[in-house]
Amino acid sequence: MEETVTALQAAWPIGTRVRLIAMDGVQAPAPGTCGTVTGVDDIGQVHVVWDTGSTLALLGGIDIWERI
Repeated sequence: MEETVTALQAAWPIGTRVRLIAMDGVQAPAPGTCGTVTGVDDIGQVHVVWDTGSTLALLGGIDIWERI
């Protein structure tokens, strides 16, 4: 797991801008919402401050997003 987290931190460094493509859940931002990565935690969640003000994390293998 540590290797996965390290890889995610390298791929999604703090300050990276992202665009959401798909996320399940009632609190999920709408597809197309952009945000800024604030870090990757020790379980591999990519934390984002969305431009809407939400702070919902991205989950690899579940959510879909892209770098912008």
